[in-house]
Amino acid sequence: MKIIRNSPAKINLILKVLRRREDGYHDLATLMQTISLSDEMMFSLTGDTIVVKSPGSSLPENEDNIVYRAAQALFSYVSYSSGVEIEIKKKIPIAAGLGGGSSNAATTLVTLNDMIGCHLSTRDLINIGLKIGADIPFFIYGKTAWAFGVGERLQVADEIPPMWFVLVNPGFEVSTKKVYENLKLGLTKEVIKYNIPRLEKVSHITQKLSNDLEKVTFGLHPVVRDIKELLMSAGALGSLMSGSGPTVFGIFKNEENARTAEETLRRANIGLVFTVHSL
Repeated sequence: MKIIRNSPAKINLILKVLRRREDGYHDLATLMQTISLSDEMMFSLTGDTIVVKSPGSSLPENEDNIVYRAAQALFSYVSYSSGVEIEIKKKIPIAAGLGGGSSNAATTLVTLNDMIGCHLSTRDLINIGLKIGADIPFFIYGKTAWAFGVGERLQVADEIPPMWFVLVNPGFEVSTKKVYENLKLGLTKEVIKYNIPRLEKVSHITQKLSNDLEKVTFGLHPVVRDIKELLMSAGALGSLMSGSGPTVFGIFKNEENARTAEETLRRANIGLVFTVHSL
């Protein structure tokens, strides 16, 4: 039996880094939104080993791949001794601030739970996923949500309106680790409270767009700032870098405006350009 699943990308509409913790991680308050840009994943329960394939991409096909580690973690948790073959057709740019790897890992956990009949709860899957990657719980949760801590505490954000976006990816990878290492933030034991803003209209969201990692990535890659300015000049209501970058998105009034901006930005030859909508 072969099962095909879409594995969506995400953008961060708000990303606040609240503090650097003693364990080296950072406490965040981030509002994450899944979008219609997605990878296609095919799963087949076969053989007695884990096989991961991603033809046409630079992804490793062994335990260095987050999908391999997700399958391995689930099999270990439920003592499953047979194998699986997973093929990933990548459309989400790699190391782009769009959560592609985390989404793939979450899709793997959820799909294998169904295929094998493990009957693990969403909380069980989130606990497994958190040990592999910080954004994985959000994708397992499957709703527009605020994530707090290192991503383990999730709160649904069901008031967020539907939106159209244009994404621009300049075609190079950014190391999340390097961005956080360059973030000048003092070590603190104090837990910082974050008050969730009301975001019931697109105008509320465009006013609150913020990403504490932008300044660092702009310093490392000034072209990312240039892309943000190009999106605004193409008619975006607001623009922001997603995650640690380098992908930048613009919010547009409707699909027509987004498609027009996409055409303009393609002619600028600044990288990959996608028109997408919120899920």
